[in-house]
Parts: sequence; C-alpha cells; structure tokens
Amino acid sequence: MPFNLSNILTTGLTTAAHTPLWQAVTIIIGTFILEDGATILTAIAVGDGAVALQLALPALYVGIVAGDAGLYGLGRLAALWPPARRWAPSQAGKENSPGAKWWRGAALFRVIFVSRFIPGSRLPIYTASGFFNAGFRVFILATALATLLWTTALFALSLKMGQILLDELGVWRWLGVAGFIVAIVLVGRHIARMQSPSARG
Repeated sequence: MPFNLSNILTTGLTTAAHTPLWQAVTIIIGTFILEDGATILTAIAVGDGAVALQLALPALYVGIVAGDAGLYGLGRLAALWPPARRWAPSQAGKENSPGAKWWRGAALFRVIFVSRFIPGSRLPIYTASGFFNAGFRVFILATALATLLWTTALFALSLKMGQILLDELGVWRWLGVAGFIVAIVLVGRHIARMQSPSARG
C-alpha cells in the first residue's frame, strides 16, 4: 500500500503543480488511504517545492479530521441499524450505566485525544464514540487538537528526513522514503499487537 499511495500522491501533486485545489484534494484523498503515509509523502513534496507549505498542512488536517468524523459517523449509522445494536451491552447506552462516564465531557476528550497517539486504537474508539452517541463537538475538538500535534510533528520529522535521504541516497531517495513509510506502519502495528492482550485483560 505505501508504494501505491506514493504513486497516487506523487503523480497527482506533480500533474497538478499549478492547480492548488487539485493538490489539496489529492492530499485529502491520500489521508483516507493511509494517514501517516500521506503526511510523510506530502512533507517530501513540500521539501521538493512541489507543494506550498501553507496548502499542505491545512489539507492534511482537513483530510485526517474528516476521516475521523467519518469513523464516528459509521458508528452512529451502525447504532441506528437494529442488528448492530445487539453488539452493545444492554446498559451501555444508558445515562446511569457504569461505562457512561467514558462517553461524556472531559473523560471523552481525554480518551479521544490520547487514542490519536496509540496505534490501532482509533478505529474501535472512534466508531464506538459514534455508536454510543458521544458528544460530537467534544469528539471533533479532541481529534482536531490531537491531529494538530501529531501530524505537525510527523510532518516536520518527514521534512527533515526527506532532506537527509536526498543528501545520502540521491536519485534513490524514494526507495528510502518507501522504507520509512513501511517502517512507520510496521512499528505502529507491532505496538498495537503488544497492547491488545492488556486491553483484553
């Protein structure tokens, strides 16, 4: 997938060099495929001068937050589908249930914010937020702030890494970029697998 994403983004950004709107659309679509990969490749494109920084970062933010909102929406749709409601504990959606506090106010904000930095946790937590009709405004605020921090940090690292790879690998730089993306994905999945036993416990 990183190689396919690389082809999609680099081709789209290059062919639309003089069409900022299309560049923004390409970046947003890339975040729907693989968020971290799109962030890394977009940073590399900015380093090459193919995309303006003031366009790249907002497009990444919009794409990632929109994807998170989409996960919330999928959870909400599932809750409205009668067979899906059977998956939830009978007391889960009630105001006085033991788990209700996790889907309200400050507790919800903390859960959503922290999950952005824990690989493998966003899909279940974000869809569960929608399923249990957690506060959408709190959800969006938490994921927007977490995205601002995480994406900006990864973007800055990738921008620096791109220059290092150019200096060290020259024309082979994109092979190094692909390896960097694969490493990020594999490390994230490994961390998620390490956490799953404790989560079940």
